[in-house]
Amino acid sequence: MEDEVDAEILEPFELNFSDLLILSSSTMNSSSSSSSSISKEEKERLESITRTIMETLGPTGLGLLTITGVPKASDLRQTLLPLARKLALLNNEDRRRILKEHGLGSDVSLKNPDRSVSSFSMQLKYAQSQSSDQGGDSLGGQLDDLNADSFHEFMDDEFRNLGKTFKELGVCMMELGLQLARICDRFFGGKEIEQSILDSSMAKGRLIHYHSCLENIILKGAEKRKGSRKMLVSHPLSCHNSPGNRVSPMPHEGLNMETCPIAAKTCPTSLSNLWQQWHYDYGIFTILTAPMFISACHQPNTEAKDDGFWKSPEQKHLPSGHTYLQIFDSNKNKVFVVRSRPDCFLIQVGESADIISRGKLHSTLHSVSKPVNLKNLSRETFVVFLQPAWDKTFSVSHYPKESSTLNGQCSNKEMNSSSILHRPEQETSKIYQKIFEIIPPLSSRLKDGMTFAEFSRETTKQYYGSSGIQSNR
Repeated sequence: MEDEVDAEILEPFELNFSDLLILSSSTMNSSSSSSSSISKEEKERLESITRTIMETLGPTGLGLLTITGVPKASDLRQTLLPLARKLALLNNEDRRRILKEHGLGSDVSLKNPDRSVSSFSMQLKYAQSQSSDQGGDSLGGQLDDLNADSFHEFMDDEFRNLGKTFKELGVCMMELGLQLARICDRFFGGKEIEQSILDSSMAKGRLIHYHSCLENIILKGAEKRKGSRKMLVSHPLSCHNSPGNRVSPMPHEGLNMETCPIAAKTCPTSLSNLWQQWHYDYGIFTILTAPMFISACHQPNTEAKDDGFWKSPEQKHLPSGHTYLQIFDSNKNKVFVVRSRPDCFLIQVGESADIISRGKLHSTLHSVSKPVNLKNLSRETFVVFLQPAWDKTFSVSHYPKESSTLNGQCSNKEMNSSSILHRPEQETSKIYQKIFEIIPPLSSRLKDGMTFAEFSRETTKQYYGSSGIQSNR
């Protein structure tokens, strides 16, 4: 197609959780007495990791890394992510009641049967992190509750730990972002990034279900049958409503790249086959779970498909390592498809971090693509957005001229030498030009002295407002 281009596979730098803890601790402070107890070899190893982190998140990197080995997080992910699909496919009345009971809302119109995404959100407070590990409210105890035999017996039981698990995993992810901010600040010689996050006192958590094409058909059909109190997942094309048919992903090793419709080396990207259009996040850090993929079952007794994705109606498979997250590399003018392991957390740099660090951190231009040949595959993920306080004031007047790294296209005249004006090179292919045509330039959204609240409103307006660039997309 005219608007497609081959995307390369990206396996981001993996930071082990144990190293994250050490690098963000006072032990790594050169003035700390405990730093002298670290061997020379260990110091060199940790310093090398720090340099890699900053190169990955800096102007020459992609603004994206992964964190592995976070204790108990994988169990929480396994519990929470399938609930995104279950919530999305409930009728409006039951979903509204359950969301209210657990303190969740939504920032998309859940009554729109044409929606491609269902999002369930909650404000997470940093104070929660101080109480989550005290008393008997441990992660282990929570998981014991979630494994109760009656988990699937009634609808309310199915969601009874929704809010608790949401907060537990959200607080864990908030801590990862704070620790990474501490490492960045220490490398830069300041405390502004971490303090900007702490000053906000809260973050936004978002549980997201990306609808398969089949589910959109089900939603539209159910819209015609308003008044029914049956869950939409009881549709004959679904196979997990009966007891014992719990929604669960197949193990990561269920497929290899040879059996996956996505080519092992390249993958076509376009502007028309996307779950989420190209954009920058405007906060500081965006922390994401590796996505979970769930395949809607075919009608009973359907034999295995030639594509290898369904060996039986009950099985769900995860494409081998693919997240369907796409990253645009402004240094190389290339699109990368991100691949990661299921137990990884992904952390992306947002525009606020780019601004606060004066270009030392590089915001990530990204989108989420749809599987080309898998119409029945849905995508589940959980995201936490770390942002500055609403009254945080941005200054761009001291942006260093040498930080203009986005293809050398920035200028003082446009935006005080900001490295994040989001302008493509003249020689980029048509797909890249189209990507930048739907991204409102930072120079039109950010003015010197603007607060974060003003910046976020202007950004939302220019992306999705009535006259926004992506308002009708």
